[in-house]
Amino acid sequence: MTTKTDKQNEYDAIVIGSGFGGCMTAHALVNAGKKVLMLERGDWVERGEHNWSMAGSLDLTPHYSKEIPYRVLAGGNSPVMGACTCVGGPSVFYGAVSMRFREADFAPTDEIVAESGAEWPLKYKDLEQYYTRAEEIVGIAGDAGADPTEPPRSKPYTQGVGPLADTSKMIQAAAESLNLHPFRMPLAINYANNNGRAGCTACPTCDTFACAIQAKNDLATTVIPRLLEKGMTLKTNTIATHLRPENDAISEVVCFDRNKNTEVRYSSKVVILSAGALASPHLLLASGLEKLNPGGQNVGRYLMRHCNAIAFGFFIKQPNPKDEFHKQLAVHDYYFGHETVESPKGKLGSMQQLQTPPIGLVQSMVPWPFGKLLGLGVPHLTGLLVMAEDQPRFDNRLTLDASAVDRFGLPQLLVTHNHTERDYAAREALLQKAGTILKKAGALFCYNHKIKTFSHAVGTVRMGNDPQNSALDENCQFRGLKNLFVVDGSFMPTSGGLNPSLTISANALRVGDYLTNASNLF
Repeated sequence: MTTKTDKQNEYDAIVIGSGFGGCMTAHALVNAGKKVLMLERGDWVERGEHNWSMAGSLDLTPHYSKEIPYRVLAGGNSPVMGACTCVGGPSVFYGAVSMRFREADFAPTDEIVAESGAEWPLKYKDLEQYYTRAEEIVGIAGDAGADPTEPPRSKPYTQGVGPLADTSKMIQAAAESLNLHPFRMPLAINYANNNGRAGCTACPTCDTFACAIQAKNDLATTVIPRLLEKGMTLKTNTIATHLRPENDAISEVVCFDRNKNTEVRYSSKVVILSAGALASPHLLLASGLEKLNPGGQNVGRYLMRHCNAIAFGFFIKQPNPKDEFHKQLAVHDYYFGHETVESPKGKLGSMQQLQTPPIGLVQSMVPWPFGKLLGLGVPHLTGLLVMAEDQPRFDNRLTLDASAVDRFGLPQLLVTHNHTERDYAAREALLQKAGTILKKAGALFCYNHKIKTFSHAVGTVRMGNDPQNSALDENCQFRGLKNLFVVDGSFMPTSGGLNPSLTISANALRVGDYLTNASNLF
């Protein structure tokens, strides 16, 4: 391996990661005229009819990479797992749900915080304008005012919602007959055909699939191309392996260029770390930067991921005979608890429709002959995802195994996560309510599928007011280093009961505005 020092290419800012946090911070900096370099360990996802095949689901594509394997000691669905690596990050394969946190999410109760000392140095009002900007930048389709827990908003959604699927109408009628308030989820989907892009065709391959026609408003479709047009530099297949400190700042970002099999070093005035709630602490710990932070013992700690499960209802008649997109409705009547739920008291979380997996995907993921048998029943299923807010725990952590080093020089990341009894109780309460809705809709019986992935991982480099209890300050600056900022889901002190992408985006835009006005950095 050769080493190349890129001394002539110095930047105002280096952004590590092209997901929501990195893109939105870059958006603010690029539009302020800053010279920005974005580093992405993956490559562009090719779009076409192949995205509709069963092999198009993330875990079956090359973009789910185990090239830098994470070893799961407790809590995962397999002993070794990989990560989504592509331009646009998980947004390319996500289900497009784009929710604002509720006002009370920024002041979590003792039932959630427990002994963690988690606190938000922000209020909802500090992020409202940035939520609005994020919705405009990505292009969120929603129905303002329909959600009974929705926080106040200064502007309507940029576009209205699409047609409601027959499956969704069935679930809506059942929920309403139970005196619940189902509403249309805000989605990052393009429904127009007059803006130079294809409109959504309501295909069933959206969640966990890249959009074949680019009607999903993922970052690789809607944001990154605009930033490149405005002068941002993007380096794909480039893995950041070390952040080199000098005095009180990061002086170099050491990378491995997979295309050239070469080590490259970049320098900038500001470094924005947004590799994800697993990869960001991995890089911080591998670089030994926790030793420079007064709250460094928190780096890699307080890993959260929601306590998720799917309640599948089995129907005699196929609930989705048209095979159309139906990840459309949510129910928040139980978000902050409910008088009919005895335990646990207080906050529970959300309930959302989700797309039934394609038959071919089930058959390919489950060993023969069980996959073949299960595949026969898939057309008779529809389900509700329950998302219980999990408690932040110091023992849910990421550590390093220095004896196992990958080919890029990174020590292996070890993941330990266990849910609390309260987490499980909240999930069980939501599952019972979801089952009631499905049976009211006509389900013969229900099957609960527990989710053990880390797709909603947050909290591992959390922000806070207390320097001893949090690694980041209120502006997401890594304490002890004046030019390092962490803006992915790592920054979150608590997980809320909702998909984190829009909150990550809003906060990143806020941090981007702070950086553009920081005269001591530029």
